[in-house]
Amino acid sequence: EYILMIFVTVGTHEQPFNRLIQEVDRLVETGAIKEEVFIQTGYSTYDPKFCQWSRLISFDQMSEFMQKADIIITHGGPATFMSAIANGKKPIVVPRQEKFGEHVNDHQIDFCEKVNLRFNNIYLVNNINELRKLLTSDISFKTLNGSKGNTNFISNFTKEINSLVGKD
Repeated sequence: EYILMIFVTVGTHEQPFNRLIQEVDRLVETGAIKEEVFIQTGYSTYDPKFCQWSRLISFDQMSEFMQKADIIITHGGPATFMSAIANGKKPIVVPRQEKFGEHVNDHQIDFCEKVNLRFNNIYLVNNINELRKLLTSDISFKTLNGSKGNTNFISNFTKEINSLVGKD
């Protein structure tokens, strides 16, 4: 029997993202998540007790997890969630928030909301309590038919993202 795999990545920003990691760990502990989970915890100060994890992983490991995972949960860093999309997945994006000490401001929320409205190719979770509901619903985390390996889509999407960020 095939076991679904969830990959969680918080990137390499130097502020902790304990809120996301603790919630995923809690969902595994309570049985809400039954899938195998691997978390890249970055500079977070919470160490998961119910998931496999590593602080930092190599680019190759990251690519392998992005390809292998059925569900990808990521922070709101554009490079990270675009990598998930490039691998044909519709990632769950949990933007880092200033009020929780996860980032210097709320640019991830603003940016992710624009991407979500414009492309509808991410699942946006601003309130961590929505994560369980999303993971236990029967939505598809596979996306955009034919986007996997579609370099034309990726380059056009990159141009669009850059226009949202204000880069040409």
